[in-house]
Amino acid sequence: MSDRLIETVEQFEELFQKHTEFLFVKNSLTCPISQAAFEEYQEFAGQHSEYPCYHLHVQESRPLSNYIAEQFAIKHESPQALLFKGKEIVWNASHWKITNDALKKEING
Repeated sequence: MSDRLIETVEQFEELFQKHTEFLFVKNSLTCPISQAAFEEYQEFAGQHSEYPCYHLHVQESRPLSNYIAEQFAIKHESPQALLFKGKEIVWNASHWKITNDALKKEING
C-alpha cells in the first residue's frame, strides 16, 4: 500500500470508503522545511508499507488542500501531517514536528 499521491477532492473522499484510518501529508514543492518533512514521511511510509499513507503537493492540488482545511476546520500549513480515524483528524503536526519517529508514535498510539 505505502505512499500514494492524491490530487482531487474525489480521490480524497474515496479514502474514507477504503480505510478506517490513514495518514495524509501536505507537501510544498518549493520549501526546504517541507522537503525535509516529506523525506521523513517517505522513510516512514517505506518502513510501514502495510499502513495507508497518502500525500498531496500543495502547488499542484490547491483546491484539495483548501477543501481539507475547510472541511475539517484545521488551519492549513505546509508541510502538514494529518492522521485520520473515521472521518476525523485525531492528530496533526507541521514543519519540524513531522519526523519518522513522531509518525511511528502516533500510528502505534
